[in-house]
Amino acid sequence: MRLERVAAHVPAGARLADIGSDHGYLPVALMRRGAISAAVAGEVALTPFRSAERTVRESGQHARISVRLANGLAAIEPEDDITAISLCGMGGETIRDILDSGKARLSGQERLILQPNGGEQPLRLWLMENGYRILCEEVLRENRFYYEIIVAERAEPMVYSARELYFGPLQMQARSPVFLAKWQRMLRVKHKTLGHFARARQAVPEEKMQDITRQARWITELLA
Repeated sequence: MRLERVAAHVPAGARLADIGSDHGYLPVALMRRGAISAAVAGEVALTPFRSAERTVRESGQHARISVRLANGLAAIEPEDDITAISLCGMGGETIRDILDSGKARLSGQERLILQPNGGEQPLRLWLMENGYRILCEEVLRENRFYYEIIVAERAEPMVYSARELYFGPLQMQARSPVFLAKWQRMLRVKHKTLGHFARARQAVPEEKMQDITRQARWITELLA
């Protein structure tokens, strides 16, 4: 379901770079549907790189999907004319670092389709600081876990508030049932953490205590 939702945000006819492609399922599925015109599947680790190679070869799509062993956006070459980049299934900080270290490979014309596993706040901050506007956000629940998808494009600079960076500017407005359920669960986690802090034998850094307390207050206000 997660990959289906990511696939839905890839523009028709796109030239896709799927970074951290794992088995290469996303570009292969999109190519089979005729939804994209070309793709690069990038992998930094040898085992998933070989898995992606096998998936692409067995699908008969090897002429239009290039599987490359490379670190992050180093998988992209200028002649690829990439129009969409997907980064899925890794921490938000990792996605941010991949985008930041590969900035020279970004033309600014690509759509970014990002599916972080946590760490959404620092990822949104990077997008804001680098001139990206968040076009679409969604939360979905799969196998008891909540996942977020963030779609962004280079546009007029946007300034998001601290709360918008934390919750997602569009999600705060839409307030979908799954979004609210995620934050109800997060509030329980924050309260449990604060309870552990209160019982801890060692002193918890004041800054950390204040940070969690503020987050709990923000979530309470969001849900009110």
